[in-house]
Amino acid sequence: MTRHFKSLLPVVLAALWGGGVYFLHAQGHLRALDRAESAITDFRTVLRGVRVPPDLVTIVEIDDRVVQQLGKYPLARSDLARIVDVIARLKPKVIGLDILLLDKVSDAGDAALAEALGTVPTAIAAAAVFPESRQSISVQTGDPLAGLPTAERFLWPLKEFAERAPVGVVNVTTDQNGVPRSMPMLFRTDDGLALSFPLRVASLAMGLEPAIEPDRLVLGQLSIPTDADHALPITFYGPRRTIRTISASALLTGEPASSSIEGRVVVVGAAVTGGGDVFPSPFEPLMPGVEIMATAITQLLAGDVVRHGRSIQIVEGMLCILLPMVIVGLLAWPRSTAGIIAAAGIVVLWISITFWAASSGVWLSAAVPAAATAPPVLLFGIIQLWWGRQRAHYFAQKSQVLGEFQAPNILQRLTADPDFLAEPVRQDAAVLFIDLSGFTSLSQSIGPDRIRELLQEFHGLIDKDVVKYRGTITGFLGDGAMVLFGLPEPALDDAVRAIDCAVSLSVSTSDWLTALPAPIASQLGYKLGAHFGTIVASRLGGTSHRHITATGDTVNVANRLMEVAAGHRVEVSVSDELLRAAGRDTALFKSGSLTGPLETQLRGRSGSLAIWLWSPRAGSDTNAIDPDSARPL
Repeated sequence: MTRHFKSLLPVVLAALWGGGVYFLHAQGHLRALDRAESAITDFRTVLRGVRVPPDLVTIVEIDDRVVQQLGKYPLARSDLARIVDVIARLKPKVIGLDILLLDKVSDAGDAALAEALGTVPTAIAAAAVFPESRQSISVQTGDPLAGLPTAERFLWPLKEFAERAPVGVVNVTTDQNGVPRSMPMLFRTDDGLALSFPLRVASLAMGLEPAIEPDRLVLGQLSIPTDADHALPITFYGPRRTIRTISASALLTGEPASSSIEGRVVVVGAAVTGGGDVFPSPFEPLMPGVEIMATAITQLLAGDVVRHGRSIQIVEGMLCILLPMVIVGLLAWPRSTAGIIAAAGIVVLWISITFWAASSGVWLSAAVPAAATAPPVLLFGIIQLWWGRQRAHYFAQKSQVLGEFQAPNILQRLTADPDFLAEPVRQDAAVLFIDLSGFTSLSQSIGPDRIRELLQEFHGLIDKDVVKYRGTITGFLGDGAMVLFGLPEPALDDAVRAIDCAVSLSVSTSDWLTALPAPIASQLGYKLGAHFGTIVASRLGGTSHRHITATGDTVNVANRLMEVAAGHRVEVSVSDELLRAAGRDTALFKSGSLTGPLETQLRGRSGSLAIWLWSPRAGSDTNAIDPDSARPL
């Protein structure tokens, strides 16, 4: 139950974090995420590449060429009237004049322009002035129209122009970098509602008034989804002049074909260098405002709009909750590798879906789900890493402690193969016993603390030599030890290493005894026996404790050979089988005193056994018992 709770808790906390992030962002907080979302949107737009726009709109630019031709900027109202007249003669569907006509300039010029505006359906521009330095829309709740942008004041065109052409507001909503992201379709005024310039032009072109519904506008057969504040998200087709564009100068000189104007929506606006009506876009740093207006008009007429309505926002909210839940849950999965791979797959799938959605005209937020997912995943990963290190340290300490009670090579084998010797195994091995002589009587004359110190020193030198010759201590038997050469796996040089270890142990023990205080050294000696043959390696013990050891006649003979060594007053007694298995080129022949083979009968065993006696002391007395008598020791 506790384990399941520990796995479920981070998942629940991740979901709460994701839901909180979405809620705070929906309430207008966490504005830093908007900057990140803008950068992601620009990246996706550029990665998507240039799209061919529906060929419904033509832009007529008032550019440097026409300014040079006419000699001044802003253009005289009479010159602007000429441009409108030329366009009107080419029979456009609608003209949208994206120029603010606020002040009276000259009676003749204003009259000419007013007359030109009445020749074809034409929309003219107005602007809203907001209290803040940059245009922004605050989203409110309650009344569906309560979130409409409310301007401090409006800059309306002169009355004589407004009487000839309907008016639309040209303001756009930009992000922190000034990139237009959406365009409010409706504005609240003192008298009611004002349409945006693109919506006014589109409604004139279709000959229909828009129907306003919650989260959408209806133009005839087109249902156009909008944001909660009735704003139309803007997506760019490409860089400047992606939408069909001609210069006003070319119109005045009769260059363009009538097909560029006839039956089309024509948007007239300024694109003069230094004119000021420019915005950055994902494709270039400066795009004329008239192209922004033309883009929005094209999208309205074709229904080619980005969808980010309430249903999309609900999906975003679900993503903010489910994405961190799923990824944290996968990372908490006991099979960590599979969980990490699955979590990475989920992230790749989510990124692919957001890119596909953007390419399909659906604005699916990436920054908000990322902010909902990244912190809990990173925090969980850090905690998992810390916890993993703590557990690794714990198991390392545990392994180290267990290693003190089990031979390292056996422990390593058990770690790799927990079923090692679950069933007994018969194999050849070398068995070595070493034991102190006179230790029992010494224990009665010195204290237990000193006895412990002596045993610790003795066991330490045994361990050092056994490790050196890759043996396995199956147990310390009080003042002695049993050593195997052949576990966990038998090797061709088991007998050689057993003899080399016996010689090294004999020399080390002799040196150690010599270094002890005389009262103690005079009471102690040692004996060592070694044999080679078949053993049965297995696990022995009860249900609460088990250990790995070897049994069989080979083990008994090795143990009895210590008695043979003691009876002959030498340190080492080895069987002829061990010497033959090791070969004659061993340490026994290179130092000390070697005698044999001697046929000897062992206690409790029928028949005799050929043995060899060895001592590191040259000229030691090996005749305490006559080897030819073959009597039991």
